[in-house]
Amino acid sequence: MKRKICVVSTSRADYGLLFWLLKEIEKSRFLELSLVLSGSHLEERLGLTYKEVQRDFKHFYKVPLGLENDDETALCLAFSAGVAGFSKVLEQIKPDIMVLLGDRYEMLSAGIAGMLRAVPLAHIHGGESTQGAIDEGIRHALTKMSHIHFCATSLYKRRIIQLGENPARVYNVGGLGVENIKRLELLGKKDFENSLGFRLGKKNILVTFHPQTIEKKSASKEFSQILNALDSLKDTHFIFTGANADNGGKIINEMAQSYCRKNPKKAVFVMSLGQLRYLSAIKHADIVLGNSSSGISEAPSLKKATINIGNRQKGRIKAASIIDCACEKSKILKAIKKAYSKDFQAKLKSVKNPYDSGFASKKIIKVLENIKLNGILKKKFYDLDAKCIK
Repeated sequence: MKRKICVVSTSRADYGLLFWLLKEIEKSRFLELSLVLSGSHLEERLGLTYKEVQRDFKHFYKVPLGLENDDETALCLAFSAGVAGFSKVLEQIKPDIMVLLGDRYEMLSAGIAGMLRAVPLAHIHGGESTQGAIDEGIRHALTKMSHIHFCATSLYKRRIIQLGENPARVYNVGGLGVENIKRLELLGKKDFENSLGFRLGKKNILVTFHPQTIEKKSASKEFSQILNALDSLKDTHFIFTGANADNGGKIINEMAQSYCRKNPKKAVFVMSLGQLRYLSAIKHADIVLGNSSSGISEAPSLKKATINIGNRQKGRIKAASIIDCACEKSKILKAIKKAYSKDFQAKLKSVKNPYDSGFASKKIIKVLENIKLNGILKKKFYDLDAKCIK
C-alpha cells in the first residue's frame, strides 16, 4: 500500500521550488501524491497561478482564503479560513505525511490543521532566518510543529536541532531552487523576449520587492526609493515581477504597473513569470534587485549579482555575489554601480552557491519512502549538551 503524501502550495514561489519533488512523488512506486493549492494561487488579482499548476498536475484540491485585500485584518481572516479549509481537505485525504515549505502564514494555517488532525508534518527550508519579516516567527513555529525536517545547509540543520528537534529526523538536503537550474532548459534571449512581448536593453535588471512586514515601514515610501533610483539609470531596462500577498504588496504592484505603463519601452511588469521564465529572467538580467529569497538562493548559481535591499532577508547565509544595501536611492545607486564594476563582475565567475548540494528532491523522496512513522507524533525535546550553554 502506497503512502499518501499531501503537499501544500500557496504561491507561485513555493510551487516553483516544489515542482520536482511533486514529480518525484508521482513517479515513486511507494508514494501517492495529494496536492493542495491555496493562497495567492486562487486569487485573480494575484494572477490565478493555479492555472500554471493545472498544466502540470491535473488533480488537486483547493483551499480558498478570500484574499481580496492585504491589510492586517484581511490576512487574519484569511488565516482562520485556511485552518478551517485545510482541516476539511485533510479529512478527505487522510494523508500519512503532510509536506509544508517555508515560512508563509498560509502554510502555518495548513500546519495547524495538520497538527490538530494528528498528521505527521514534514517541513522544508527550516532553520533559516529572515529578520525583516513575520516569516521569521512562522518558520520556527512550523519547525516546532513538524516531525521531519529538510533543510538547506549545515548551519540551518544546527539551528533546527537547537530548537529541540531530534537530529535523527533533520536532513540537510540543500536548496530546492538550485535543482530547477540544473533540470530546466532555460529560454534563449529571443524566446524569452517573445514570451514577454518586450525587448531587453543593453543593461537589464530584474526587480522583485516584497513588503518588509515586521518593520511597519511604508511599502509605498520604500518602493518609491527603488523606482527613483532605477529611473535615473540610462540604457537600462527593467523586468518587474509581482509582490506577494503580504500587507503592502498591493500598493507595490500598483506602483510597478504604473511605472511600466509610463515607460513601456524600458520596463515591463509580469505578475507571475512562472519558474522557467523567472529563472530565464535571472539568466538574461545583469542584476537581481529587491528582497526576494531567489536572489539569495538561486541567482548565485547563475553567476548573477544580487542587490538585496533592506532587512527582509537579514540572517540568511549569502554567497559573495550578494550586495546588501539600505532602501535609499543613493545607496541603491551605489550598489548598482558596484555590481556593474569590472572587479565585481570578475568575482561573479567564481561564486559558489551555499545552497547547492545536488538534487534535493531525490534526497527528500528517499526519506518520505523509508522513514518509520510509528510513534513519530510523540516528540521529545532534544536538549543540547549542557557544556555548550553559556
